[in-house]
Amino acid sequence: VYHSSFVGEEGITKACGFPLLPLKSHIKGPAPVSDQGKTDIVDEAITFFRANVFFRNFDVKSPADKLLIYLTFYINVALKRLEGCRTLAEGTKAIINLGLENVPVPGESGFPFPGLFVLPQSQKEAELLRNYLKQIREETSGRLLSVAYRPNGTPNKWWLAFANRKFMNIIIP
Repeated sequence: VYHSSFVGEEGITKACGFPLLPLKSHIKGPAPVSDQGKTDIVDEAITFFRANVFFRNFDVKSPADKLLIYLTFYINVALKRLEGCRTLAEGTKAIINLGLENVPVPGESGFPFPGLFVLPQSQKEAELLRNYLKQIREETSGRLLSVAYRPNGTPNKWWLAFANRKFMNIIIP
């Protein structure tokens, strides 16, 4: 299992056990902005996805690993949606539709990891996490499209083949 390098990040805000790590993003949201030249958690999730998706268990060593688990699951869901899309335009439409769906937080139905994260202590914390997850999912989707499709707009079979994998034995609807 590949673990996140964001161990012991000082001064990072947390919500429900999720660290709100900085992102290289132009998308509005609660995430702090990271330097464009630095690796962020989305880069790690995409880089480690094809190795981590094969594991049924994931030994959590830091709060950032929890976010990595969540993003690995999200990438798996996104690839499942891209599976039937034959062009980048179709894939973009599928990803946009995925982004418009409700983002559940711990304690709500549809949240994939019920025991892994702390329940929100307030509605404000739940909304902060929901907004962060929405932002990070949007950023991940955009970057995923650039690896799941070649520059000419055709699917990259070396990525889309992973749509059929079950991460941590979780069945994707």
